[in-house]
Amino acid sequence: MSEFIKSALRVLTIEQQAIEKLTQYIDHSFEQACQLILSCKGKVIVCGMGKSGHIGHKISATLASTGTPAFFMHPAEANHGDLGMLTEQDILLAISNSGETAELLALIPVVKRLGVPIIAMTSNAKSTLGQYANINLCIKVDKEACSLGLAPTSSTTATLVMGDALAVALLDERGFTSEDFALSHPGGSLGKKLLLSLADIMVKGEALPLVTPEHTLRQALVEISHKALGMTGIVEQSGQLVGIFTDGDLRRVLDDKIDVHHTTIKQIMTQNSITASPEMLAAEVLKLMQQHKINSLFVTDAANKPIGAINMQILLQAGII
Repeated sequence: MSEFIKSALRVLTIEQQAIEKLTQYIDHSFEQACQLILSCKGKVIVCGMGKSGHIGHKISATLASTGTPAFFMHPAEANHGDLGMLTEQDILLAISNSGETAELLALIPVVKRLGVPIIAMTSNAKSTLGQYANINLCIKVDKEACSLGLAPTSSTTATLVMGDALAVALLDERGFTSEDFALSHPGGSLGKKLLLSLADIMVKGEALPLVTPEHTLRQALVEISHKALGMTGIVEQSGQLVGIFTDGDLRRVLDDKIDVHHTTIKQIMTQNSITASPEMLAAEVLKLMQQHKINSLFVTDAANKPIGAINMQILLQAGII
């Protein structure tokens, strides 16, 4: 084993142990912090210097994307005007491993004057920041993973994990859904999967494969072949969908040696087929199709008239799969 690998494995072991020991600090203080943030009518302003500041950026981003309005405020800039971002309705989440970061402590008098609650993340509740804070979330680690014991490594990992725990606990309590999550992630594949509705991607109009109950199996097969969706819908004269016939159904009836020229489609169609509504999210429909082990379905209106169709290939092309 090379020295590089030995060093890397030692770092992973130390940081894993730091995270495991963090469980003892998920206590009443953690619960109080969650309740305080849930009752907040403003925003959570995250603040930290150096490596704690980098972690603070990530924590504020995670909070904001999971239903807790938050942003990062650099403490040095706050001392030169940016403290105006803070309002009486906000909460200050101050991060300092030692609890003695000068730039953070310089903010305390103004923060206290505004009456803004302080949630601290420190390794020492008896530190200056820990004592000024309304709530202290302990992020103490036994040692840094750095072989010199100097570079913030285990401590920043513990801080990040505590921030994630806070964000997810709040997410669960709010009943935050995947649709809520999508509203803050509209770009890229994630937003596409969560926000795209069937109406945006379904086949419609003349491209819909439809026959009447009196059509023969042969005529239905021609429609399936021309429309290339692997199925056809069977509609009454009123336009209502009464059945469906798919490629899978064809394989089954051919095994029974059905006469394709004289058998009407109503004799072999599947009735009461699974359908979807146009406002459904494409991701929801994918789950529906997977649950029922089907590759295609029709989209119907309130009168059960087919207005669209979808299959796995369309979902794949849309980036849903």
